[in-house]
Amino acid sequence: MTNTTRRDFIRTSLAAATGATILSGCEAGAGVDRRPNLLFVFPDQMRGQALGFMGEDPVITPNLDRFAGEGVAFTQAVSNYPVCSPYRGMMLTGLYPHSNGVLANCNTNGAEHGYQLATEAHCWSDVLGENGYSLGYIGKWHLDSPYEPYVDTSNNSDDFAWNEWTPPERRHGFDFWYAYGTYDNHDHPEYWTTTATRSQRTRVDQWSPEHEADMAIEFIRNEGGEYRAPDQPWALVVSMNPPHMPYQRVPERYLEMYGDASSEDLMNRDNVNLAENTSGAQLARRHMKNYLAQVTGVDDQFGRILAELEAAGLEEDTIVVFTSDHGNCLGSHDQVSKNNHYEESMRVPVLIRWTGTIDPRQDNLLLSTPDIYPTLLELMGLGAAVPADAEGVSRASILQDGSGARPTSQLYIWIPYGEPALGRRGVRTHRHTLSVEKTGDGEVSYVLHDNVADPFQLRNIAAGNPDLVKELMETELTPWLEKTRDPWLGS
Repeated sequence: MTNTTRRDFIRTSLAAATGATILSGCEAGAGVDRRPNLLFVFPDQMRGQALGFMGEDPVITPNLDRFAGEGVAFTQAVSNYPVCSPYRGMMLTGLYPHSNGVLANCNTNGAEHGYQLATEAHCWSDVLGENGYSLGYIGKWHLDSPYEPYVDTSNNSDDFAWNEWTPPERRHGFDFWYAYGTYDNHDHPEYWTTTATRSQRTRVDQWSPEHEADMAIEFIRNEGGEYRAPDQPWALVVSMNPPHMPYQRVPERYLEMYGDASSEDLMNRDNVNLAENTSGAQLARRHMKNYLAQVTGVDDQFGRILAELEAAGLEEDTIVVFTSDHGNCLGSHDQVSKNNHYEESMRVPVLIRWTGTIDPRQDNLLLSTPDIYPTLLELMGLGAAVPADAEGVSRASILQDGSGARPTSQLYIWIPYGEPALGRRGVRTHRHTLSVEKTGDGEVSYVLHDNVADPFQLRNIAAGNPDLVKELMETELTPWLEKTRDPWLGS
């Protein structure tokens, strides 16, 4: 279906459902004659500690600090499988990896095992499209496996690839498309537009978050109805790549905001081993300042988008979400980036604002990635459209007034390519993080951290606390694995 045809279809079909739309919008607390818009912004690899108001990393984020004070800041939210594609699969489907099929990153290795978002998956964007929304996606997608002959672009070589085009039938309701699979040249980004073929890419000489903010602003303005149906509610996803490596690709103006401070001056985490000059310490010395500067740049561009939303008079009509697909160790525990159980990897920002409807506050809810799907749909008056098999749980009532059941833990997952019953599984509670690894030779190892007594997770206390490990396995981890039908449980 072409863009023009789809937009005409949306206009016609929504007119027939106006009464239901008004009722659902009122039930959701919108107080207007249509459902709220949705602006969903998520940079890649931004850890939950990298927010100024949290008082952890020495980062400059004035727009996010102000935004957090205008909405609900979930200070203990995590990425349950902290790596790009699995997070995106969970966020869009409300399902954990064994149910949605995205068991590891979408690249050449993943393609061998069919790891990509299924065409038939019923994403929250599909639901919105079916209910009269105009949808746009800008930036990184990373949910399609590359296939030969590989696209001739950065991140791809003759024998291994990451970046891939997403054909229209795999865009899950997004009408306006300005995206790529995965592409890390932040200074010269490339995008496939809505009507582009696989061989047609648009290259831009501009820092990618700035360019994507420009596009988001154009989408919000929608001059001449170029980007969306002007008389319908809309949802826009802006997926920025920084603060992702290569960290040195950041405009000088954001580095200058940190003055003469060196990367070492800006390191305040005790789990970066500077004394022994490990590989992780060397990485942090090279790039901590660059990483924080990238975060500041993302903050600046997010502020520009918010300013346009306000200028358009849409602030009270739009739910705004800011989050990230996972965090980044950047030398903590001698880890390069993510895909582990550490706090720097798992914890992510989740800030949600609906001006005039949701009261601002901080909340320590143990929010999990698949919860985003049902929470947003219920908040937008479409709770009845959440699929019966969704594994995420709506936390809309907690957002609205703090009421509702609260989970006692969050699931942690890491799956080796092609070995769905092996790898690491674990849980994170308000106090502890447990990670249990099974390997192909039958070995089982345990890591347990007390995140209150040992916030930098420097000590593995599993060996000295067998009863606690057993309790966490039985009361927290096993129920999660049963719920998600994880073959790890019986391996």
